[in-house]
Amino acid sequence: MASSGFLRLAGFVLVCMAVASTVAEAGITCGQVSSSLAGCIQYARGNGAGPVPQACCNGIRSLNSAAKTTPDRQAACRCLKSLASSISGINYGLVAGAPGKCGVSIPYKIAPSTNCDNVK
Repeated sequence: MASSGFLRLAGFVLVCMAVASTVAEAGITCGQVSSSLAGCIQYARGNGAGPVPQACCNGIRSLNSAAKTTPDRQAACRCLKSLASSISGINYGLVAGAPGKCGVSIPYKIAPSTNCDNVK
């Protein structure tokens, strides 16, 4: 089971590297996004019974601090969407609520329907 999670994460990192090359103008990379939010994966696949893990909140705060410009926020949005689509069983309600539960306000909803080009 652990090796399956590792393979998914490794696959995601490869996808992020490919996506990162298309958003070269942004300072933030998909690798940064994935490493920041690695602690959120199990929570995002859960049922919301427990609190957001501290590692997840720390990653959300770190990512929010790193994404200061519009290109950075758009790149982070694209990476978040890519990450979410590459992991089965994502509970988008939990994902969308996690930043707020961690005391972080982000300017867009984390959802498959989010248009990252509109993120400012």
